[in-house]
Amino acid sequence: MPANTIEETSHTEDSSRDFQSLEDKIYRTIELLKAAREARSHAERDSSRLRQQLKDREHEFDQMRADLVSLRKEREEVRTRVEKMLKQIDALTSAESQA
Repeated sequence: MPANTIEETSHTEDSSRDFQSLEDKIYRTIELLKAAREARSHAERDSSRLRQQLKDREHEFDQMRADLVSLRKEREEVRTRVEKMLKQIDALTSAESQA
């Protein structure tokens, strides 16, 4: 076999191995890209769900805050009314003890 033919065969085998290696790298890159896209999609769904939950919690918080303010006002009104009744009772008992 002439030396020229051996060199061509060797070069063809090297080119074939290089091409196969490149092809394998491309397929691995494609798989990595698919995985990254899937992870991104999952993260976006989670982010959207968490934003909605946060919005819901903020609404609940605002409602609870309004309820708390309302209850504090009501408590203050009840306190004022009880104090007024206690003063009237004190006035009555004070008038009876003086009589």
